[in-house]
Amino acid sequence: MFEDDERKQGEPVERPWIVLKTTYDVEAWIDHQNRAIQQLISSNKATGWGLCFGLIEGGDIYLHTTSEGDVLLDVTPEAEWVAPLIAAATQVEMPSGQIWALPGDRLTQLVFGLSSLIATTRLVAEHNFNMKKRY
Repeated sequence: MFEDDERKQGEPVERPWIVLKTTYDVEAWIDHQNRAIQQLISSNKATGWGLCFGLIEGGDIYLHTTSEGDVLLDVTPEAEWVAPLIAAATQVEMPSGQIWALPGDRLTQLVFGLSSLIATTRLVAEHNFNMKKRY
C-alpha cells in the first residue's frame, strides 16, 4: 500500500535489485516490469515511461522500449564505465553519444549482462529518451 501511495503522489519507488541468475529469471522480470508499466500508463497521461537502473559503482541507465519493440538506453555520464559491458552483452557498437539504440531481441542479454552491477531499479515517467542530439 505504501508503494501505491508513493506512485499516486508522483514519487518514484526505488527498489533494491536482486541479481537475476538465469535467462528465465530475466524474462520473468521483464514480463513483470512490462505489466507494471502498462498498468501505470493506462492510468496516467505521461509519456517517456521506462525504467532506471541505479548502478552499484555509480551512475544510472534509463531504459525505454519503443512502440516498434526496440530498446533505447540513456547512459548517464557517471555510468559510462559500463559501456563496454553493454556493447559486449548486446553485440552492439558503442554510440558516439550517451543514447544507445538496441534491437528489441537484445533486452534479455542486456539485463542478464548488467544484473550483477545493478543496485536499484525504479519506474520513471517523462524521461526524454529520444533526444536526437545525443545519439
